[in-house]
Amino acid sequence: MYKPGGTIAAALDKIQRKNYVLPAIQREFVWKPDQIERLFDSLMQGYPFGTFLFWTVKPETSGKFKFYDFVLNYHQRDSAHCPELPILHNQPVTAVLDGQQRLTAINIGLRGSMAMKQPNKWWNNPDAFPKKMLRLNLLASIEPDEDGMVYEFKFLDDTQVERDEKSFWYKVSDILAVSDVTDLNDWLVDAELSGGKLKAAFRMLTKLYHVIHTNQLIYYYEEEEQDVERVLNIFIRLNSGGTVLSYSDLLLSIAVAQWKKIDARSEIHSLVDEINRIGTGFALSQDFVLKAGLMLSDIASVGFKVENFTQANMEKLEENWPEIRAALVRTVELASSFGFNGQTLRADSALLPIAYYLYHRNAPPNFVLSSQFEDDRQSIQSWLTRSLLKASGIWGSGLDTLLTALREVIQKNGNSEFPTAKIEQVMDTRGKSLSFSSAEVDDLLVLRYGDKRMFALLSLLFPFVNLRNQFHMDHVFPISRFTATKLRKSGVPEDQIEDLVTKANELPNIQLLEGVANMEKRDSWPADWLTKQYPNASDRQHYCTIHDLGIVPDSIDGFVAFHDKRRERLRDRISSILAVDNA
Repeated sequence: MYKPGGTIAAALDKIQRKNYVLPAIQREFVWKPDQIERLFDSLMQGYPFGTFLFWTVKPETSGKFKFYDFVLNYHQRDSAHCPELPILHNQPVTAVLDGQQRLTAINIGLRGSMAMKQPNKWWNNPDAFPKKMLRLNLLASIEPDEDGMVYEFKFLDDTQVERDEKSFWYKVSDILAVSDVTDLNDWLVDAELSGGKLKAAFRMLTKLYHVIHTNQLIYYYEEEEQDVERVLNIFIRLNSGGTVLSYSDLLLSIAVAQWKKIDARSEIHSLVDEINRIGTGFALSQDFVLKAGLMLSDIASVGFKVENFTQANMEKLEENWPEIRAALVRTVELASSFGFNGQTLRADSALLPIAYYLYHRNAPPNFVLSSQFEDDRQSIQSWLTRSLLKASGIWGSGLDTLLTALREVIQKNGNSEFPTAKIEQVMDTRGKSLSFSSAEVDDLLVLRYGDKRMFALLSLLFPFVNLRNQFHMDHVFPISRFTATKLRKSGVPEDQIEDLVTKANELPNIQLLEGVANMEKRDSWPADWLTKQYPNASDRQHYCTIHDLGIVPDSIDGFVAFHDKRRERLRDRISSILAVDNA
């Protein structure tokens, strides 16, 4: 029988006072900003909040377990994990077994903030994660949109609020401090709202007040058994029936409960954080690390299947963890040295055979840098890059069986070098061939800027560019020159504008530059930049030759000819590198 648990405000107070906590078997907070916005809209529309499952942990039991706090100020890079709480000796607590995501969502929305990475910014750029708080537009229409959303909740930073002069954004967290609804009307008057706007805003704020402070929305079922095995079993049965909790989350939950010497949760999360900070930043997940654990520990199947979650397998994973961790760090360092990062690594799973190889042969710490391993690194780089170029997607369907087969190949043939030929034979028998046809080359020639395959292709075409430092994929003819307005001013006929804009974003107009050179180039015409950068004609000619630029025109007039001629030269270069039979 479900029990009443009070208001949202009361639940937040219990979270703040550490009466509500999260058991170690719980996963991390995974909701995105739009999910939190939708939850608050649902609450305002009067939809059910859902029931909760609480585990009442008695004072004499609480000190035996590890508990975590709820996320408050979420930062995608720096603070994405639930904070660990000190051991709670002789202190009764309520551990949340079901409902963590919803409670964390209201905790963030009403007390905290979110900082998500902005597109087109590096992970190691602190400005890529602006701090945003949940706001409610008090002047928005309350007509349902196409998704059924009625109330306009948005995570916004202060700058976005200041720029939006058409809306009236209320910081949702302010409602917690309101003790009387009449105070809301006074606040709106002080904000210089009047007439119909004042009445509409007051009605909306009053509704928000009652949703948070008055309505009894929390209902829960209480589990009082103190046996952690029973609680774990309840948790798994509760979550494994649907898609709400992934099997990787279940694996982490069981590892947390069964590892004896290592804190699994802390270790795995800290490793995810560490590898994501390598180089210019990656976006690898807990799933990636856990699948690597299954693969590198030689557990029979690499898949996230319940039968893989045995105690014996978890003990094996714990026993091998230090070596697994070292191999994964080395693998990501290697990928970073190839120039890959979170924006250019098209498929994370492509790193797993490399990780297994480095683990299997016990690669030394200097593997990434030592000249002794240069040939091996080039072999790995070529295989990885070509696997990421395939339009069909090597690392999609049938992934677990492919990884298991590649592991077997590396076991037999990977004692001293990466067995590229043997690996590709196995991939070919599974319909994952790394051979390219002339039609596939044609597809690569029209890759557009922003396609995740672009970097992989450029790194094959121009291997002389130093990818260990910051680099850029840059337009030869600056894209800023290809707006419709500027093209018209340059005398380009109207019926040619669309075609020029398309060509400007295709492979023949893209080059790979080191960061400093790109910053110096900016919006310059390529001929002007080349003359300034390389005053000596022979140096200029050398640059054009190695980058396959040919004769660079000094204005937009020669762009189409430049594009088409470079495309044909690149076709020959790609066909040669990928050993394409054009017969």
